[in-house]
Amino acid sequence: MNLQEAMGVLKDKGYKATGKRKDILEFFEDVDGYRSAKDLISHLEKSFDSVSFDTIYRNLHLYHSLGILESTDLNGEKHFRMNCTHHHHHHFICNECGKTKEIQICPMDSAEKSLTNYVIEDHKFEIYGLCPLCKGA
Repeated sequence: MNLQEAMGVLKDKGYKATGKRKDILEFFEDVDGYRSAKDLISHLEKSFDSVSFDTIYRNLHLYHSLGILESTDLNGEKHFRMNCTHHHHHHFICNECGKTKEIQICPMDSAEKSLTNYVIEDHKFEIYGLCPLCKGA
């Protein structure tokens, strides 16, 4: 998802596009991989006199609930990134830097065969480790 699409989702759902909301979305559009609320706050403190943790967390969870951001847990902390595509795929996520790589295979393709009398409503598959850059450091 890009900034324009995200702003459209906000508008369509009746939310105001404030300066901070736009800056939050620009931050996630510009970074590669998952970032924490702390990363976002550090970024916003450069532009705004005061940044409220509550405001940041409310907006992160709003964007997540609207499908603008996706989230994962890294080292016991929630991290977010811009929802990347509309096609089904999974991710390798670097534990060190948060960068992601798409994985085109889905383990559910074979798992569904053994769950014939079940209704699968959703699933999430992520692989965690170190990317080539972090592995070499």
